[in-house]
Amino acid sequence: MNYFNYFTEVEEHFRNARNSGMFMMSPIDWALVETWKDAGIPLEAVLKGIDRAFEKYHARKRRLSTVNSVAYCTQEVLGAARQMGQVRTVAAQRAPPGLDAPSLAAFFRDRASELRRLEEEGRNGSGVFTQTAATLETLAGEAESGRLDDHEALEQRLTVLEDRVFGAATSALSEDQLLAARRDLDAQLKKYRGKMSAEQIAMLEQRFMRRRSLEELGLSRLSLFYVE
Repeated sequence: MNYFNYFTEVEEHFRNARNSGMFMMSPIDWALVETWKDAGIPLEAVLKGIDRAFEKYHARKRRLSTVNSVAYCTQEVLGAARQMGQVRTVAAQRAPPGLDAPSLAAFFRDRASELRRLEEEGRNGSGVFTQTAATLETLAGEAESGRLDDHEALEQRLTVLEDRVFGAATSALSEDQLLAARRDLDAQLKKYRGKMSAEQIAMLEQRFMRRRSLEELGLSRLSLFYVE
């Protein structure tokens, strides 16, 4: 299963379980599902958790509102994962097979171009954007020469690069952009803070802000799961 299938399967299953018209995952839903995938929670456990959450919802005598977020299913998803005993490490999930040299090279050059664009716009990110672009261009050359066959090690390296880019991206955003992102996050999380642990909330906030910061600057994710 590729990266995006995990999300689309969750979205479709939640929509069917909800059984009340159209549904598209919100940014906070997307961030939450991403934390489940990165934590190694199998898709089967997520789908089972969604089913259990709605079984309990429909068993209630009084239903005060419609379920509008995947976050409603959090505890059941985590419970299903524990019962299955199949939570894998992040490294074990990564390293998708079949990444050919031309696709990798194009991926690295495209990401480098996005960072070079920020240079031209005067958003240097304390040199991080420039340095990361240069590293990605080097990786493109290594991919073409067939020297990047260890995908797990490569994914780990890309994770380090993305962490640095995220920090620089956050610094490059205006105060208004950061404030708008924080308000959006707080508004979407408000109903669910009491249903998730502090650790879960912290991870979800980080994922949301990472995605929002990169999107604000027009940057794509640095992960092999996004290679087309």
